[in-house]
Amino acid sequence: MGFLGWAFFGPIGGLVGFLVGTVFDKVSGSGLLGGGESDSGSGYTYTRRTYSNPYGGTSSSDDYRNGQRNSFMMSLLVLATAVIKADGRLSDAELQNVKNFIRTNFGDQAASQAESIVRQLMAKDINIYEVGAQIRTYMNYSQRLQLFQYLVQLAQCDGMVQAELDVLDSIASSIGLSNTDRDSLLNMYRQQADSAYKVLGIEPNATDDEVRKAYKRMALKYHPDKVATLGEDVQKAAEEKFKKVQQAYEQIKKERGM
Repeated sequence: MGFLGWAFFGPIGGLVGFLVGTVFDKVSGSGLLGGGESDSGSGYTYTRRTYSNPYGGTSSSDDYRNGQRNSFMMSLLVLATAVIKADGRLSDAELQNVKNFIRTNFGDQAASQAESIVRQLMAKDINIYEVGAQIRTYMNYSQRLQLFQYLVQLAQCDGMVQAELDVLDSIASSIGLSNTDRDSLLNMYRQQADSAYKVLGIEPNATDDEVRKAYKRMALKYHPDKVATLGEDVQKAAEEKFKKVQQAYEQIKKERGM
């Protein structure tokens, strides 16, 4: 049986029932990888960290990492279902979007498992605030930011509607994100006039010095190393937030002639 971790208990465990102990059995090992790589941009450098057990077998620290990763994935599927249910139905197109999204970020096997879980969750009532409270207790802030980024990406796959935005607002509140960070992540996928400023968490009337400080602050907040313990694929996805901040900063600099 795979080690699921804290999502075995509480509201999330109650939603997925017996699935919590088995569904990520084979996937759980994918967070234990060897090697690593580095990348840099605009003055910031990070190392993509990966993990292996030098003694062979499974250690308690490996169990912890697997549990954190699998609980993260289960939380993602529960809240993704809440977003999908925002318009009251599950279309084939939406289900395919979930599968494609999970496949891209977590692999083929996770995608087929995700379809089964989402179909079962569609028949259940999901209390976003109870689920969010559990996530807020067990995930650190950086992990919650990454979780919300995934949900925003999923919602915008087929065009984000107001009902989905309302659910995303409720999720952001329930998992304890600040309004500034919620708006930052939402505006990474918008093309509005002030989107670049919202990505950096500032207003268009900010001074050049405030722009520079905001960039440094957000670049550190969204640094990919902050979610390294969730596995290389999650860390790689976190690079997108990091790059979106860089792009917003470069856009503002160009517009201002900084």
